[in-house]
Amino acid sequence: MTLRLATRADLSLDAVRRVAWDGDGVELAEAAVERIDACHAAFAAFVAARLAEDPGALIYGTTTAPGDGAAVALTAEAQARRPTRLWTAHSFGEPLPERVVRAIVLARLANVVEGHAAVRIDVARAVVAMLDEPLPEVPADGNGGSGEILALGRLFYDLSARMELEPKERMALINGSPCAAALLSDVALAGRGRLALAEAVLALAAEAVHAPLEAYAEDLEALWGDEHETAALRSLRALLADGAPDRQAHQGAVSLRILPRVLGQARRAQAAAERAAEISLRSVTDNPVFVPPDVHPPLGTVISTGGYHDARAPAAMDALATTWADLCQLAARVTDKLLQHPATAPLLARDEWTMKPLHMVATGWAEEARRHAGATILSLGGFGQNDVPSMSFLAWRRADAVGRCVEPALAIVAALAAQALHADGRPAPPALAGLVDEVRAAVPPVDGVRPLGPDAEALAAAFRARVFGGAGVTTRA
Repeated sequence: MTLRLATRADLSLDAVRRVAWDGDGVELAEAAVERIDACHAAFAAFVAARLAEDPGALIYGTTTAPGDGAAVALTAEAQARRPTRLWTAHSFGEPLPERVVRAIVLARLANVVEGHAAVRIDVARAVVAMLDEPLPEVPADGNGGSGEILALGRLFYDLSARMELEPKERMALINGSPCAAALLSDVALAGRGRLALAEAVLALAAEAVHAPLEAYAEDLEALWGDEHETAALRSLRALLADGAPDRQAHQGAVSLRILPRVLGQARRAQAAAERAAEISLRSVTDNPVFVPPDVHPPLGTVISTGGYHDARAPAAMDALATTWADLCQLAARVTDKLLQHPATAPLLARDEWTMKPLHMVATGWAEEARRHAGATILSLGGFGQNDVPSMSFLAWRRADAVGRCVEPALAIVAALAAQALHADGRPAPPALAGLVDEVRAAVPPVDGVRPLGPDAEALAAAFRARVFGGAGVTTRA
């Protein structure tokens, strides 16, 4: 399958899933080709008119050097010495997963497809063609500068070596914030799978202990008045439908009663992250950005902006990662409840040498998640004109680290809950039967002493494959 790109409106989370996670290609629609050609010609005319009017006109990156060189127009001699290749490919460290790099290439086209980057159509096609070839490695580490010029320099350096780029084209390849849009999209897409998995696993735990269903009652929807908590309540009721008729007579543990509220907050953060990702993907963030003549007559104009600093992306990733860390803490509490509850303790923890040590493992993953979660605050690094770094890479690394704790934490809960149902001779509710089958395929029923770590690890890996839908998850993921 191929994604046909005509305008920025075609860039969406679903487009990222198709191109970055599923490996689809991209082609530029004819309308986009015509627009890119026209805008490149219009930009050339704009520059010529400005220089005819003022030979010392400052057009960032075209008549000037980048960065601290923006204040002075380049002489003819300085223009001749200007490098033809990208000059920012200096970051290094562990590489991003290929799915994220593919998402960056796709997001790069937001500035291109409607002509705001003012590149030639050959350059636009070369960027698109990268998705059909092995991609350069892009470091997840060491990206502490203003904007994203370090990572984008690594990504597009080879292209700059193959093609003779015009000055504005070099700037267009490394400016803007496509990395932030791609990183946020990656976190948001993973969040969809994690949320569905968490709701199912925690519902299975509630079923195992015969938790009262009143904590998920329909009457609470109007009483709480929140769309995301309503969705969580409805999801839990659907997952637990036709489960065991005999339920605990008194109110359940706090960890089980608060599920709709905690899951509601996770849904709220997920919705906010998806909305932020959709905006970031479609934003024109180039610096300088060309505004074509049909919008700014008669010749168009060039604006220097801070579009390369996407402040919404780190905040959205932090918020989603915080809900994931909360889920890890909740999973640890539910793990302990399964091992202590009168309905399940005799089935799981009747002695010290069966499944009971798993509560220690759950604590380890919960603490790991807690260690990584937090706010990604603006850095005090930088100097000269580039005095405020962008923080999206650090926020993604935090979210990725927290996310890697979620599947193991849920795997422990799922293994215990499935074992409790097996030992009790009870089936799972119909909506959870498939989950129980998946759990038992990795963690067969426990009848004696055996190392459960490898089984639980296999289940966590299966859960991770479910979250990422087969996308590359082996590197930093």
